[in-house]
Amino acid sequence: MTMLAPKLRLGTRGSPLALTQARMVRDALMITHGLAEADVEIVVIKTTGDQVQDRALAEIGGKALWTKELDRAILAGEIDLAVHSMKDVETIRPEGIVISAMLPRADVRDRLIGPDSIDALPQGATIGTSSPRRQAQLLRLRPDLKIVLLRGNVDTRLAKVASGEIDATLLAAAGLDRLGRRDVGNGIAIDVMLPAPAQGAVGIETRAADEATTALIKAISHHPTMACVMAERALLLALNADCHSPLAALAEIDGKHLHLRAELFAADGSAHVMGEARGMTDDLGFAAQLAADLLARAPAPVRALFGT
Repeated sequence: MTMLAPKLRLGTRGSPLALTQARMVRDALMITHGLAEADVEIVVIKTTGDQVQDRALAEIGGKALWTKELDRAILAGEIDLAVHSMKDVETIRPEGIVISAMLPRADVRDRLIGPDSIDALPQGATIGTSSPRRQAQLLRLRPDLKIVLLRGNVDTRLAKVASGEIDATLLAAAGLDRLGRRDVGNGIAIDVMLPAPAQGAVGIETRAADEATTALIKAISHHPTMACVMAERALLLALNADCHSPLAALAEIDGKHLHLRAELFAADGSAHVMGEARGMTDDLGFAAQLAADLLARAPAPVRALFGT
């Protein structure tokens, strides 16, 4: 048994999904290292993103609203590791924090809550989402749709559809599955709506200087997921993308190579550009090459959203 003194402190947000993912990480540590449940303390940390629910993230600080309090706690030594939904983690991380592991990736698709399909939405239907990507993708497919801001946890979003306040919303299949709601919504094929970079992936971060904990965490990492998500994040970095940037990307293992697909949009879905590239898992330069190719071919309304 691996000896720890006195226990690992695992930091997480307090939403039902975040707590479920934290328990998944704890279980993986227990199985891999022979730990008891009491050896891993789950520490709930309230984030600004949890407290501010009436505005889009891009208006009030972006993805850092989900991570900055956890970052502060980990750098201060108040927790030993932090668990994140990787699609909520900014591309550039604070010095001293490392992404040490990822759990096996779940279903990467979006699910439509409401009608059976996007085509089945009534003319002029109201769709709730806070995602620039989802908004652009929906409007590209259905310019007649009305998009309204919708944030909050899964139950909040489902209740808005159930009450008829909105006609539909989109949620990540992975989150619904982890909450035991596999029967909720209808999956949208990735050829129809490519997912957000890192969608479906749970990541674990540690202090770089804490070599013992970092080594423990690395031992539970799912290497194919890590390779795919790091390629998607390399694309984000090369695009200089932020919370205002509507883009979709997905990397998949193709034999010994990674196959990376990406699509960039204008905010209203009226213009877009797509591309793909293949490369090795140990050299992510191909992601930057794909970014350069996309920007070179992108219409002006798209290119303007990517820091060029």
